[in-house]
Amino acid sequence: MTTLTAPSETISEVAERTGVTAHTLRYYERAGLLDVPRDSAGRRHYTPDDVDRVVFITRLRQLDMPIRDIQRYFELAALGPATEPERLALLVEHREAVRVRMEALRIALDVVDFKIAKYGGSAAP
Repeated sequence: MTTLTAPSETISEVAERTGVTAHTLRYYERAGLLDVPRDSAGRRHYTPDDVDRVVFITRLRQLDMPIRDIQRYFELAALGPATEPERLALLVEHREAVRVRMEALRIALDVVDFKIAKYGGSAAP
């Protein structure tokens, strides 16, 4: 057990604040994405850095980054500054994949807008 000295939040407080369920937060721990300190009774206490990490993981998941890639990112981060080029490459590669998907979605949306207009519907705002 870790001795707590910094301000902290409980799992329910972090879940409420971030919109990530307690179940998902516990999963992130099991997956090695978080290492949250606990008090002598075993209760999790999230530090501000832990919460920042939860938010970052959430953003990566919103971009459909696979858990294994997020794990790899944090494995590299734990190894220190020498891995920054590899972390950068991982993020740049994923960003490009997201951009490709966004363009495909834009094209699909244009087709749907065309059909809506053809049926007399109004254009999207």
